[in-house]
This record gives sequence, structure tokens and C-alpha cells, in this order.
Amino acid sequence: MPQHLLITGANGFIGRYAVRAALARPETRIRLVRHHGAVPAPGEDRVRVVHADLADAASVAGLCRGVDTVLHCASRVGGTEAELRAVNEAGTAALVADAQRHGVRRIVYVSTAAVYGRGPFRGAGPDELAVRPASATSTTRAAAERSVLAAGGTVLRPHLVYGTGDRWVVPGLALLIRHLGAPVADTGVHSAVEVSALAEAAVGAALADPDRDLAGAHHVNHPSPVPGAVLMEAVCGALGTEGAAPLTAEQARARLRENPTALHHLDMLTADHWFASTSVWRLLGQDPGPEPARGLLGHLPWYREQLGSPVHAGR
Repeated sequence: MPQHLLITGANGFIGRYAVRAALARPETRIRLVRHHGAVPAPGEDRVRVVHADLADAASVAGLCRGVDTVLHCASRVGGTEAELRAVNEAGTAALVADAQRHGVRRIVYVSTAAVYGRGPFRGAGPDELAVRPASATSTTRAAAERSVLAAGGTVLRPHLVYGTGDRWVVPGLALLIRHLGAPVADTGVHSAVEVSALAEAAVGAALADPDRDLAGAHHVNHPSPVPGAVLMEAVCGALGTEGAAPLTAEQARARLRENPTALHHLDMLTADHWFASTSVWRLLGQDPGPEPARGLLGHLPWYREQLGSPVHAGR
């Protein structure tokens, strides 16, 4: 019997990969929620595209009618606190309410490990960490999580998500390197996941057998963390700036003392953000994708093209 899956944020970075993963399951009927922009979906009878704005509760009403599972990939990152609350907090609450009203059996929300605030974090599981968001974006995404968890749903918390289409992780590191003129040698270790592996996990969780208990929060990263210095080396390769002598963290801080935004990114990079992520892959029976250092290499051609234009950083 086919499952009916609704995907929000279908034209976003993670959402686009989730659409591909869902389309690879021919038994699945898919409803894609579009706010603006094009949705990468073929003209198949089993795919339907609908328009909704999470900031407008009226447009959310009825989205989940006839749906078995919801994969919620839509989040607002940046903007005013009111805009963030309208989409992440109130919009998710409205979506969850609509899902419950229409008997949806599972809700999966792709959140972020940023809900824990700043590290260091060293190999901890989700049950061992307190949710202490440090920004308006993370605060409202933590509120979204509460709505999903209260409904018995599944929350996925990746840390660094990289791959073709990434406008935050590698571009943010590139901006930091451009400010510094060199990589940094003494960094923390970080959990990361390739976007296609994350999307496969999200779709796998949404479409898993109904009797499989996936309720609660899960870290979704490659089990092996990667040193920030290794990530910076890869970004230097994309920028064509290999060979610059690495700086110590203290030297880097001295260069950035007049740039609080870049200094924030440096502080994140030099602190461990390593989240235990083995159990979710075993639970889903899925491959965690490539180790981050190797996985990045496959996307370097795309990053090289993108990093020639203005980059955006933030979290």
C-alpha cells in the first residue's frame, strides 16, 4: 500500500535532497510544499505541488489532509525575531496541529544541533545535553522542536551539513579564511554530514515501519568527527589558497578583534562540537555517508565555482 508523504521546504537545501530521496521510492506518493521558487519534481502523477506559507496559519490548514507522514524541512534562518517566530515557532505549531487533526502517523522535523548553544561538546548523545539556544534562530527552532516532540514526533539534529547547494558551512569557513589570510591549526573537532545522507535518513525516518519507535531527538551526523583544521584545508583547496602558513587560535583572534562576526565563527571552529551519532544509523539501517574529509572532496568543484561570488555566513 503506497504511503503519502508531505515534505515542507521542498525547494530548500536539505529539502531538495529529501525530494530526490523520496522520488527514489516508487511506492511513495509525495506532496511538496512550496513557499516560493521552483520545486525540483518531475511531472509524475504521484507528485503534487502545493503552495503554503508557514508564516500564515490559514495557508497551512488542510495541508496534511490525506497524508500519512510529514517531513518538515522548512526553517527560517536569519531575519527579525518576529519573522523567525512566525515561521519556525508558530508555523511549525500550526503544521503539527494540522497533522494531528488529519491523523498523520509520524512527523519528522529536520532541526539543528545549534539548539544546544555553544560548545564544547564531546561525544554526547541527545539525552545528555540541555537545549540552550544562543541565537534567535536557534531559539525558535528549539520551540519548533517542542511542538513536534509533544506530538510524539521525531527530531533530527545535524551539526554541519555540507554538499552541493550549501550556502552556510563551507562559505562561512571561506569568509573566515579570507578575513584571516590563512587557515587555523589548533581547532576543535566537529560532527558533519553530507546533505544526501541526511536527506536519506530523514526520508527513511518518515517512511519507516509504523511500529518502529523513532520518537524523540536524534543526532544525525557521520559517526566520525572531523578536525576543523581539516575542513579549513579543504576550503583552502577550493579557494586556491593552499600553502599559507597556519595561524594559532590566538593569532587568529588577534587578527579578528575588530570583526565580531568572524570572531564568533572562529570561536565556534576552535571549540569541539562532536555529537554521538552512531545509534540513529543503526536504528534506520542506513549508511551514514562518507567521512566528512572525503565527502567534501566530491563537492569541491561546485564549491570552487560558488566561492568566486559573494558568500554568506551565519548560524
